[in-house]
Amino acid sequence: MQFIDIHTHTSSIQKDVFSIENKYPNSTDFSKPFSIGIHPWYISENSLQNDLKIVKEQLNSEKCYALGECGLDKITEIDFSLQLEVFKQQIQLSEKHNKPIIIHCVKAFQEIIQLKKEIKPKQPWIVHGFNKNHQIALDLIRHQICISFGESLLINERLQETFSKLPLDFLFLETDTSEKHIENIYNIASELRKTEKKEIINTVKQNFSRIFKR
Repeated sequence: MQFIDIHTHTSSIQKDVFSIENKYPNSTDFSKPFSIGIHPWYISENSLQNDLKIVKEQLNSEKCYALGECGLDKITEIDFSLQLEVFKQQIQLSEKHNKPIIIHCVKAFQEIIQLKKEIKPKQPWIVHGFNKNHQIALDLIRHQICISFGESLLINERLQETFSKLPLDFLFLETDTSEKHIENIYNIASELRKTEKKEIINTVKQNFSRIFKR
């Protein structure tokens, strides 16, 4: 294993890559390492209890590495109070099953941080697909929330500047829905940090071992 892709929606197997594939309650193939959760876009009160039941069942799998992606999104039409309720239920499942959470967050970073302060979870939290400013990144890290960077790191100059200044022991890399090889993200990460790619690979591996205890 050379590269770790902390969050992907792609099921294809890539050489020298360990990927955590995002799954939903209606997914059928759980043969590869995965995370599973109820995404805020897809919350349905009609199917919520059944969806939670499936998530609970799959969290017991050896191949399940995390709960998620789940979280909060102020742009989607799903009622925000319902999103909060479902997210809190999934936080409880994360704690019960000793699984980290992979978080989807849109315009709700302060709410995520506030929940972290109130609940004081023992399991790690990882905000995936981060593309915001340096201050938000620092706020998350200050509250012991990890951050994962994806394809935006290739093109967003402000995000590149943010990445170059953050402590590496809270960072992960991912492809999310991108078809690009994860090595592209590692390449830009090493350029921005002015270090060898091997150093980025080793740092992410160390972070992975610490957060996922594997």
